[in-house]
This record gives sequence, structure tokens and C-alpha cells, in this order.
Amino acid sequence: MVTYALRRLLIAIPTLFGVVLLVFLMVRLAPGDPAVLLAGEFATPETLEAIRARYGLDRPLPEQFLIYLEALLRGDLGESARSRRPVLEELQTYFPNTVELASAAILVALLTGIPLGILAALRPGSGLDLGVMILALIGVSMPVFWFGLLAILIFSVELGWFPVAGKGTLAHLVLPAITLGVNATALLARMTRGALLEVLSQDYIRTARAKGLAERVVIFKHALRNALIPVVTVAGLEFGSLLAGAVITETIFAWPGLGQLLVGSILARDYPVVQGAVLLVATTFILVNLLVDLLYAWIDPRVRYD
Repeated sequence: MVTYALRRLLIAIPTLFGVVLLVFLMVRLAPGDPAVLLAGEFATPETLEAIRARYGLDRPLPEQFLIYLEALLRGDLGESARSRRPVLEELQTYFPNTVELASAAILVALLTGIPLGILAALRPGSGLDLGVMILALIGVSMPVFWFGLLAILIFSVELGWFPVAGKGTLAHLVLPAITLGVNATALLARMTRGALLEVLSQDYIRTARAKGLAERVVIFKHALRNALIPVVTVAGLEFGSLLAGAVITETIFAWPGLGQLLVGSILARDYPVVQGAVLLVATTFILVNLLVDLLYAWIDPRVRYD
């Protein structure tokens, strides 16, 4: 397993290089002059030239990319053009908030989606099954921004149960976590139902029942454990997606996370922060997928990595 993990990490190197190159070209080739955004539209030509020289914007693109790669290999992500702080400090300030929000959202999805999927699979074709699938369909189809605004209107403005926006107490986390996790909840419910129904139709489940095992033992010890493999895959991918896709939720609830930092940096053409944030998200996504693959061996002992 250690060899497999090392091999996967080595394979991730060209993937990360491609991410760095793609983001570098996208932010550099976007319309607009970052020097004008930093200095203001009334800045003198001398001031603009000084800014371009300071950030290396007056050099050819290949040279800019090589300089950035050299700094990256030294662990230097550069300096934010807006705050004048090191990019690493900016990421250390905002990224933990995004991890907190994404972790809460995936926890909501796991604690809600999997039980709903199990209940639906145990009573296929019933009203409960139909109700769960309708809720799952609504959850998958519902835009995150609409659900977030509706949650604020009902639970913050009308009922006053939770704060409207910001970060501070546990109450501030509830609505953003539910909003961000609603799509993942629906997806996990559908995946759990489908996987469990497939496992329950297998011969070894019928054999376990024929031996007189309690239904609870058959479901939770034999069926559910085997059905969890595709569910774990989806949960891992969803967690990575939540980390990268929390921009809308963070904007709606004014949550000080990486999404808000990234949007502000893109609008301000803050190249170092944009590149550092995307690289961090890509690295986290790769590591999460590696962890999910390694979890297979724990869930199903038949899985081996040679």
C-alpha cells in the first residue's frame, strides 16, 4: 500500500504542473492590465512601468513562468499585489475557514444522505422510497444560491434562529453548511440506495438470511459494508468539490474562506494569490482522492494494492 501511495504521489506531479501552467496562462492572458488595477486609472506611465517591473509583468511570458516555477520549488508563492502580504500567509488565513465549512457540509451530507438512502433501499417502491427520491431529485436540481437565499429569508430574517452572515459562533456555521451540503446529501442518498439495493439482491445475502441471521446483522454487517465502496468514492469526490466549489456559498453568507479570497483576487488580477489558491485546491483534491483509494482496503479487505 505504501508503494501504491508513493506511485500515486509521483503521478500527481505532472498533474500539478499542468494545473500551474493552465492557471498561469489563464490569468496572464485575461483582458485588462493588472498594473492599472493596482495603481488606478489616473496613474502616470512611470508608475505603471515601476509596478510592471516590480512584479515582473514587463518580461516575456516564458520567462515569467520559469521565474514562478523556480520560486515555487523553493516554497515561495510570492506576495499578494493587494495586501502586500506573502501569499502563504493569505492562504493560511482563509483556507482553514473553507476546510471548516466543507467538513461541516460533508458531515451534514453523510449523516443525512446515507440514512435516507438506507431507509429507501429497505422499502423499495414504498411511499418512503418515493419521498426520499423526490427529495433527492430536488436537492440535486436546486441551485445553491437560491437555497442559500431562501434559508436566510426563512431561518434568519423571519424566524431569527441563525445569524444572516459572517463567522464567529457555531450558529454562523449551520446555514452555510446545510446550503453547501444539500447537493451532496441528495447525491449520497441516491448512491446509497442504488448500491444497497444491488447488494441486497446478491446470493450471499439470501444465504445469510436463510441461516437465520437477524435482519439488522444482515443489513449492517454484511450488506451495508459492501455497499459503502461506491458511496465512499462519491463522498471523497464531493468533499474535494465542496472545497473548490464553496465560492457561491461563501459569497452569500459572507464566509471568510478561500472562495471569497479567490474571487476578490481574480477581480483585482492578483496573480500570485490566484495561482497559489488554485494550486492549493488542486493539491488538496488529489490528496483527498488518494485517501479515498486507501480507505477501500479498510472497508473491503479483498481490495489489495500491489
